[in-house]
Amino acid sequence: MDWTRQIDGYCERTDPGYWAEPVNAATNAAFLIAAFILWRRTAGMPLARALCGVLALIGAGSYLFHTHATVWAMAMDVGPILIFGLIYLYGANRAYLGWPVWAALTGMAGFIPFALGVGLATADIPFLRISSVYWAYPILFFGYAALLRPRARGTAMGLAMAGALLSLSITLRSIDETLCQSFPLGTHFLWHILNALVLGWVIE
Repeated sequence: MDWTRQIDGYCERTDPGYWAEPVNAATNAAFLIAAFILWRRTAGMPLARALCGVLALIGAGSYLFHTHATVWAMAMDVGPILIFGLIYLYGANRAYLGWPVWAALTGMAGFIPFALGVGLATADIPFLRISSVYWAYPILFFGYAALLRPRARGTAMGLAMAGALLSLSITLRSIDETLCQSFPLGTHFLWHILNALVLGWVIE
């Protein structure tokens, strides 16, 4: 694999320069802001603090991808998102479902084949395939919301809201390149802003 290969996947990028995506790069500050706010609100909560740290890494990794736009930078972008999902799923299994550690870890590990399955299932669907694996996240939010609704209605509503907002965010990510002619800036920067809101919200 050529880790230095350039990637041009967004409307805003029109050349290989470092600042070819200034808005996409700058809006990653939303992740850092959300991480800072939630860090101050989660004293004495180690798992939440870990999620805040990973949230900051998501912002840093995405910034690297939208400035360097290389394969290695893409790995720095995608990696923290996966880690956040795994940690959050473990915490959800423990706190929301009351599972023992071994079961929570097993459920967490199951996320990877589940996400790959969602990716394969949507790979041939014209619109969904653009952000195929990412659809696994709102599906889980909605699923956990359904499980919790009978006994923890407030938490269930919060997770359903996260699922709905994340679905909108993924949609905006997916239509970015289709709008290049009519809206050269694209919509990817809105994916950053909404994701920062979603991830901060689910930590809260």
